[in-house]
Order: sequence, then structure tokens, then C-alpha cells
Amino acid sequence: MRKLILAAASIATLAMVGPAAAADDPIVIKFSHVVTTNTPKGLAAERFKELAEKYTGGKVKVEIYPNSQLYKDKEELEALQLGAVQMLAPSNSKFGPIGVKEFEVFDLPYILPDLATLRKVTDGPLGAKLLKLLDAKGMTGLAYWDNGFKEMSANRKLIAPADYKGVKFRIQSSKVLEAQFRTLGSIPQVMGFGEVYQALQTGVVDGQENTWSNMYTQKMHEVQKYITQTNHGYIGYVVVTNKKFWDGLPADVRAQCEKAMKEATAYGNGQSAKENGDALAEIKKSGKSEIITLTPEQDAAMRKAMEPVYKDVAARVGQPLIDEFLKETRGATN
Repeated sequence: MRKLILAAASIATLAMVGPAAAADDPIVIKFSHVVTTNTPKGLAAERFKELAEKYTGGKVKVEIYPNSQLYKDKEELEALQLGAVQMLAPSNSKFGPIGVKEFEVFDLPYILPDLATLRKVTDGPLGAKLLKLLDAKGMTGLAYWDNGFKEMSANRKLIAPADYKGVKFRIQSSKVLEAQFRTLGSIPQVMGFGEVYQALQTGVVDGQENTWSNMYTQKMHEVQKYITQTNHGYIGYVVVTNKKFWDGLPADVRAQCEKAMKEATAYGNGQSAKENGDALAEIKKSGKSEIITLTPEQDAAMRKAMEPVYKDVAARVGQPLIDEFLKETRGATN
């Protein structure tokens, strides 16, 4: 696969510098992502395309490749670094495996109580500081996009912490998520997003955690008997671009793309809450999964069971960062 990515990067470079690239040819931005178009991320990407092409007067052409058409989870960041694509919106968890472990702070259970608190982080100095860490990896962080809050699903009822023991859970590649499920006595298994439905259908894994919109658009509710409303975690994305490509854009074009990105971000984050609400309604209507709502006492028991995760991953994510994050999200350290 690396050879294929390198070949694609070489072709992309030749296309930009070769004789066929006339001065009035549009600058192509290949935007690759792993979800369907009718998701918060997919809709935000489409809005960015529309606005970037409009604001640049056609100087930029955005080509969107959804649903892992070009690259799967594990390949897309390498493709961006090599220049085979120019833009991605990977989840926060994806940056840990390439050495930017700080983004895994977003994976800590129950660290973000609501969207207003999330915006305080992503729109403030802490969010900007995290984006700056990507420079060293040849990437420029442009924006934070929401997917939403996660729920637990499985083919057994998940109510008390003991119910999670021995359950095989699909997770994104994140040491924090691995620690979360090991703390509950579950068996975490890293798997690409596009492979989850079949793995659930065939019993390779027993359960997964995701947002309502991801579960509905990928039809996961059709192969899971129970979904527990936990809101225990958050899935968000960081829109990143190849730093060399971005820095090489004419200043006016870059400014127009930044404007388009800002507006697409506001639109996409507004869509996130709506899409998740609509997806929940459709899943309920389908009757294929029983939706479980925890009592306050059951919710408190889950939160208490997850507390050891913070200490387990402090050395990896960084205790000072966790403390800084908690100061923003809870007003006090843990």
C-alpha cells in the first residue's frame, strides 16, 4: 500500500508541476474521508467544496472522496504526508499512532460534559495549541469538526460495569480507548471504520461505541441488539492539510479557503446535533435495536468505573495537559 501511495503522490506532484499545468488551471484539493456523504463530516466537506470554489472564483477545485474510496483509516494520514491527497478530517484518535498523542485527551471518558464546553476548548487557546503540534508532522490543522457523543452497543444489555466483562469491542486506534475497555474488563480490538458492520454481523466483535449518525448511516443498529445511551465519549475530527501544499498556496487563495473552512465548520457543527437526533429517531423507528437509558445511579456507577483510565494514560497523554483540559471542562483538576 505504501508503494501505491507513493505512486499517487508522484503523479499528484507531476500534475502540479508538469507542462499540462497551465497558469489558469485550477488548484486541485483532494479531500479524502472515511464516512458517507450524509454524515456531519460528509456534509461539512461538501459545504467546504462549494464555498472554496465560490470564494476563489474557480481558482480552486475540491475533489471529495468519501467512504474510504481512496484510503482507509490507517492509510490516509500517510497519504496526506506524502502529498497523495491535500486534505483530510481524521478523528482525534488517529493522531496518537503517528506520534501526536496529545489528541487522545479527547478520548478520555466523560471529560466533555456538553457541546458548549467542547466549543470552549476547540475555539480557545488550548485547541489552537493542540493544532500547532501537527506542524512537526508536515500537517497544518485547520479546524475542529464535531461528530457527536458516543453510545455503547452490543448483543447483550450493557447497564452495569460488570456487563462489559469479556465483551469484544471494536475501537479506533487509541491507547486511551484501549485502556477504557480494559478497565471495564472488555477485549478491545482496533479496526478500521469501514470494516465494523461486517465484523459485528459475523461476530468478529460483539460491540462498538459510536455516535447515532455513524451507527445509522453504517447500519450498525441492524446487527446490534442493544444500544445504551451513555454519552460517555466524544468523536470529533481535525481537518488537516499537507503543510507544504498549504504554505505554497497564493496568499489570496489561502485566505479565501480559510474563510470557506470557517463557514463550513460552523455549518457542519450545526448539522452534527441535527443529524444525530434524526439518526436516533430512525433507529428507534426501525425497532431493530433496543435502546437502553441509564438511571442517574447507573450512570454514576459507569463514571466511577471509568475513573482509573485517567491515571492509566497520564504518562502517555501528559498529566499537565489532562489537568489543563479538566480546568476548561470542569473548572477543576481531577
